[in-house]
Amino acid sequence: MKSKLFLLSFLTLITLFSCKQNESSVKQKKQIVRKQPKSVSYKIENAKIWLEQNATDISKIEIVTAINRTDKKNLAKQDSIVIPSDFSGDVVYYLPFPLEVNYLEDVSKVLLFSYPTQTFAAYENGILVYSGPTNMGRKKDKTPTGLFFTNWKAEETTSTFNDEWDLKWNFNIENKLGVGFHEYELPGYPASHSCLRLLEKDAKFLYDWADQWVLADKENVKVKGTPVVVFGSYDFDGEKPWLQLLKNPKALDISIAEVEKQVAPFLKSILEQQKIREDYTKTSAE
Repeated sequence: MKSKLFLLSFLTLITLFSCKQNESSVKQKKQIVRKQPKSVSYKIENAKIWLEQNATDISKIEIVTAINRTDKKNLAKQDSIVIPSDFSGDVVYYLPFPLEVNYLEDVSKVLLFSYPTQTFAAYENGILVYSGPTNMGRKKDKTPTGLFFTNWKAEETTSTFNDEWDLKWNFNIENKLGVGFHEYELPGYPASHSCLRLLEKDAKFLYDWADQWVLADKENVKVKGTPVVVFGSYDFDGEKPWLQLLKNPKALDISIAEVEKQVAPFLKSILEQQKIREDYTKTSAE
C-alpha cells in the first residue's frame, strides 16, 4: 500500500513539474494576433497620382513605404512605385521575413538585417515581433556583415563621418567603425556611409527594444547587448529588388532555412552572451 502511495505521489510531482515546464515554455513565446491579406500581388503606379489619392491613409502609406524601402518624403520623389493589390493585411505580410523560426526559440532577442532585401526583423524566442525597411551602406561604404551586438545608444548624436549630420534614435553596433542603426531619410536604395537607416517609428521601436552593453571599465565590455546579424549582399548595378514582386509576389521571401543558415555560425556565441546577461541581470536584482 505504501509503495502504491509513493508511486502515486511521485507521478503527481512529475505531472506538476511537467505542467510548470510547459507553462514556462508557453510564456516565453509571444502570442501575436495578425491580420493576413486575402491575397498578395503587386502592380506599378505613378507615385504622384497615388499619393494624391491616398495621402491621408496612414495604413496604406506605411505598407507602400515599406514595400518600396523608402519614407513618405522620398516616396513622392519616385516616378513609379510598387503597390499591393490588397491593403488589408499587417505590414509584415508585405515584407520578406518568416513569422516564426523555431530554430531561434532559445534566443530571447535577435535582430536581423538583410542586405539583399533591405529589410530588418526583430525576433523574440523565434517569433517575429517587428519588421520594417532599411537603407544600408552604399557601394563604396558597404555595411559590414556578420555578428554584432548593440552597444551604446543616444536619442540624438552627431555622425562621425560628417559633423553636420544629426542621427536620431541611434544605436551603435560597431564602436570602432562607428556603425549603428538610426533614423535617417530612406531614398529607396542603399545610400548610407555603412550605417543602417530606418524610418523614425522603427528606429524608436528598436531603440527601446534592444539592450545596451554593460561596461566593466572604459576598455572592457562586461555584458554585451542584443545580438545583430547582418547578412547577404546587394546588387548595386541591378534594378531595385522589390520590382521582382511584380512578376512573383514571393520573389524576395526569406525562408526559415535561410534564417537558420545565416544565424547558425553565430548561435553558440549568441547563447553564451545571452547566458552572461541573464546571470548579470539575476545577480543585479538580488
